[in-house]
Amino acid sequence: MTITLPTIKFLQQPTSEAWLKQALANLDTLLLDHSHCERKAAGVAMNLMFRYPSNTRLVRALTAIAQEELEHFEQVNQWLERRNIALAPLSSPPYAAGLRAQMRPKEPERLLDSLLVSGLIEARSHERLGLLAQHCPEPELAQFYRGLMASEARHYGIYWMLAVEYFERAEVEPRLAELAVAESELLTTLHPEPRIHS
Repeated sequence: MTITLPTIKFLQQPTSEAWLKQALANLDTLLLDHSHCERKAAGVAMNLMFRYPSNTRLVRALTAIAQEELEHFEQVNQWLERRNIALAPLSSPPYAAGLRAQMRPKEPERLLDSLLVSGLIEARSHERLGLLAQHCPEPELAQFYRGLMASEARHYGIYWMLAVEYFERAEVEPRLAELAVAESELLTTLHPEPRIHS
């Protein structure tokens, strides 16, 4: 199997072939995890809106993201129903918690890191959904993943635009590079269970 998806600009390292093989061998589990990811992504956008309610552009942009993530959540849940997969909890890989641990606690650095971490997660989602779209052996499911790719790209673009709107590029770009290194390092060891971010 050859991975031919172009490298995503924000990511330091591409996804490994081992992740793709694991994912394709466990599509049902991956769909269940995907459902959790869409729900969590909506929650992240809403939490940022509640934390920074006076940032009008941020609130407007993240309202749209939250709505779209909830639509994706419903779409993935429809796939689960079609495959008779019950909604159920899954253990979380260390990815999201590891990224949150990189975030600085004081403002305004916390806002910047929140936007950049969210953007990196969306960029990785875009990359991995693209790999699934390209290699999934089920044509209809591959088409579903292909349809979500553009949304994930738009989302990480929005988080990036918000970062450079509220902060100087001279601060944003080096911090993004630091966080992107940490993001890639979190993925160097494949999680034993298939996850979108593992």
